[in-house]
Amino acid sequence: MTSTSSSAGQPSGTAPKTRKRLLALLGLTTLLAAAGYGAYYYGVARFHEHTDDAYVNGNLVQLTPQVSGTVVSVNADDTQIVRAGEPVVTLDPADTRIALASAEAALGQTVRQVSALYINNDVLAATVRQREADVARVRDDLRRRTAVSESGAVAVEDIAHARDAVKSADAALETARQQLASNHALTDGAAVADHPSVQAAAARVRDAYLANARNTLPAPVTGYVARRSVQVGQRVAPGNPLMAIVPLDGVWVDANFKEVQLKHIRIGQPVALHADLYGRTVTYHGKVAGFSAGTGSAFSALPAQNATGNWIKVVQRLPVRIALDPAELRAHPLQIGLSMQVDVETKARGDALDATRNATRNATRNATRSAAEPARTTYSTDVFRQYGAEADVEIARIIARNQGQGGEQSAARKRERGGEQTRTRTAS
Repeated sequence: MTSTSSSAGQPSGTAPKTRKRLLALLGLTTLLAAAGYGAYYYGVARFHEHTDDAYVNGNLVQLTPQVSGTVVSVNADDTQIVRAGEPVVTLDPADTRIALASAEAALGQTVRQVSALYINNDVLAATVRQREADVARVRDDLRRRTAVSESGAVAVEDIAHARDAVKSADAALETARQQLASNHALTDGAAVADHPSVQAAAARVRDAYLANARNTLPAPVTGYVARRSVQVGQRVAPGNPLMAIVPLDGVWVDANFKEVQLKHIRIGQPVALHADLYGRTVTYHGKVAGFSAGTGSAFSALPAQNATGNWIKVVQRLPVRIALDPAELRAHPLQIGLSMQVDVETKARGDALDATRNATRNATRNATRSAAEPARTTYSTDVFRQYGAEADVEIARIIARNQGQGGEQSAARKRERGGEQTRTRTAS
C-alpha cells in the first residue's frame, strides 16, 4: 500500500515543475520577441514611414483649338497613343485659306508699290537734272539779251519775258527737288523688305498664315488619349477642350501621410513603392520630391469650419509628391489613379520639412538653393514653333518674287549718287 501511494503521488509533483518550465519558456520567448522587436524598431522600423493612402497622378494635357472652325477629321481615340507633333484634329481650312490668299496678294501689291518708290528716286533725280539744265539755258538766254539791250537790238519786253522764264525754271527746279526729297523720305534708311508698309503687310500675312496652320491641331506631347469629346462636324471655338493627352512617362505618386508621420520625412529621401496592379513582384524606387502647401481638407470645395461647439479633432493628411524612376516606369507603366503602397526611408535627414519653408528661407537671405529644395520642374512643347518659321519663309518668298531687281538696283544707284546729289543741292 505504501509503494502504491508513493507512485500515485509522483505525477502531482511533476505537474508544477512542468508548468513552471512552460511559464519560464513563455516568458523567455516573450522577452526574446520583445528584444527582437525592439532591436528591429530601433535599427530599422523607426526609420520607415508607411501608407497605403497613395495614388498615381500625372499631367492631363488639354488639346484645345486656337481658332474657330468645323471639325473635319479626328485621328485618335481614347486609349490610343499619339506622338508629339502628330496631327490629331483637323478643322475645315476653307475660310482661312481665302484670308491667307488675300493677305499674300496684298503683300505682293505692297512690295511692288514700295519698289516703285525706289525706282522713282532715279526718275525724280533725272527730272531735277533736266530742270537744272533748263535753268542754265534760260539764264544764259537772259544774260545774252541783257548784254545787247543797251544797243536797242532787243526789246525791253523780250528781256522781261526772259526774266519770267528764269523765274519759272527756278520754280520748276525747286518743285522737282522737293518731290525728290519727299520720295527719299519714303525710301531712305530701309530696303524694300524692311519698309514699314511691307512690314505691316507681312504681319497680316503672318497672322493669316498662323490662323490657317492652326486648323491642324498637333499633339503637344507624346501620350495616351483620354476624355475625347470632339466629334466630326462639331463646331469648336478657341479654348474648348477637345481631349486630354496623358504622358504616362512622367507620372508621379501622391502619398497622403498623416500629420504625425511627417516629423522625419524630408525631401530627397528614398522611397520603395508597390502597385496593387502588379503586387509585390514589382518594386518601384523613387524619392520624396516635395510637400503640398496644404492638406486636402484645406483645398476642398467646402473647407471644414472648426470654429463650432461640436468640434472633433480629425487627424489630417498632407499630400507628399514622390518622383519615380523613369526606367522602371517604362518597364512597368502606371496609369493615373492606381493605388500604391509607399514606404519612405527616413534615415537620411535633411534641413527642412518642405520646399515651401526652404524656398522662403532662401529668398529671405538671398542665398543659393539648398540641397533639400527640389529642382523646379519645367513643362514645354515646341510643336507650334515651326508655324512662325514657315510663315517667315513664305513672306520672304513673296517679297523676293514681287520685288524684282528694280528696288535693289535703285537703292544701289541711290547710294552711289548720294554724294553727288548732296553737292549739287549745296551748290544750288
